[in-house]
Amino acid sequence: MSQKPISAGEAPAPEPVKDRFPTAYTILFALIAVMAALTWVLPAGQYERAANEALGKDAPVPGTYQVVEAAHQGVFDVLMAPITGFYNQSTGMANAIDVSLFVLIIGGFLGVVTATGSINTGIARVMVRMKGREKWMIPVLMLLFAAGGTTYGMAEETLAFYVLLIPLMIAVGYDALTGVAVIMVGAGVGVLGSTINPFSTAIASNAAGIPFTEGMVLRLIILALGWLICVAYVMRYAERVRKDPSKSLVAELKASNEAHFLRDQESHQEAVLSGKQKIILVLFGATFVAMVWGVATQGWWMAEMSALFLASAIVIGVVAWMGEKPFTSAFVDGARDLLGVALVIGLARGIVVIMDQGRITDTILHSFEGWITGMPAVAYVNALFVTEGLMSLLVPSTSGLAVLSMPILAPLSDFAGVPRHLAVTAFQTSIGITNLVTPTYAVVVGGLAIGRVPYQRWVRFIWPLMLMLALLSMASLSAAVLL
Repeated sequence: MSQKPISAGEAPAPEPVKDRFPTAYTILFALIAVMAALTWVLPAGQYERAANEALGKDAPVPGTYQVVEAAHQGVFDVLMAPITGFYNQSTGMANAIDVSLFVLIIGGFLGVVTATGSINTGIARVMVRMKGREKWMIPVLMLLFAAGGTTYGMAEETLAFYVLLIPLMIAVGYDALTGVAVIMVGAGVGVLGSTINPFSTAIASNAAGIPFTEGMVLRLIILALGWLICVAYVMRYAERVRKDPSKSLVAELKASNEAHFLRDQESHQEAVLSGKQKIILVLFGATFVAMVWGVATQGWWMAEMSALFLASAIVIGVVAWMGEKPFTSAFVDGARDLLGVALVIGLARGIVVIMDQGRITDTILHSFEGWITGMPAVAYVNALFVTEGLMSLLVPSTSGLAVLSMPILAPLSDFAGVPRHLAVTAFQTSIGITNLVTPTYAVVVGGLAIGRVPYQRWVRFIWPLMLMLALLSMASLSAAVLL
């Protein structure tokens, strides 16, 4: 292959910088191997479990921890963990295969809608109408996601919104990371400041033996202040990127992300929405409204949401009169785009599988129990905050960690002179912060995979905000103990 000669005095073009940071798949598989190795180092142990009528499941009994026979995890167990992770319901979590199937069906649904041209044309129209007011989309959207987080623990459901919002954010001059942040941080600060969230506040309060309404005022204060901090942080970054795209933390992926999320966008710049496309966009929006309604009021979860998006894809295909072969091709191609996300979710769940099979989950909890026992009140509530955060790196499910830790750690609060509702608040604020970054959480790894944002770039973006939220939470907890 011939190459263009370099003239005298002309510097050679710089080679593209190679990203040597491992992919999410490698990171998660390595964590599975590390946890398997720990089953050979840490003693195996378990708490006795007893039925808890309020929780509707078994919960650990304080003071019953005992060392049990080791269950060392070997190479075969490591290889089986991601497979088992797909269908094993562990530590209060839903089956990963349910979440993965939901993601694939969302991909198919979006593939069908995209094939009609409705999304690209709709984005072009929004760009025209929002010109000069783009930044105000951020607080409005983050408020909506925070409302979902604080009321019903919006988490896995957010995966449906990434492919919808990221193209819009890129089109108005921001980047893919901004789109991820609006969704993940918006819903995350809602979970951090949970008020009536049944998967966080309600379950943790039941496990602690108190009404979930205790401590509501403090949580509302944390929610309001946390939302303001998050909105200001995301808006500041987004405006910096809009004014100077080189300031983006994913600047080198700009062309690739634009090509991926704004396919054929230029051909739609001057297009006008047809009557069919307007109907399709109404059906598109109504699908998301129906999903939120179903989860919040009808007890829907992954199976029902998957059925909803499948039904909506079929209806949209009929409205667009695509034909059977174009419809199925668009659906399969859309699902294929999110296949990597589905695989990541199973890998992330494999870490918890290894810990449970190796009988070291309770051992780790018992170690934290010993660390915080006997501390003064202010030190205790902050140590509890740190403990729950570290535990959530291993058990990212809010309901799962609540069932696992609260029956043990909440009674310790009585001896430290800390009201149990503060133990619940320490739990939910801590897990709300760490679940913005933990690589074992399907919502994080899945959202980043959909948004095409490398994990290390997300960590670089989010850690200052996590520090601010941690300081807010710890200051609020300390003040509540002293007052």
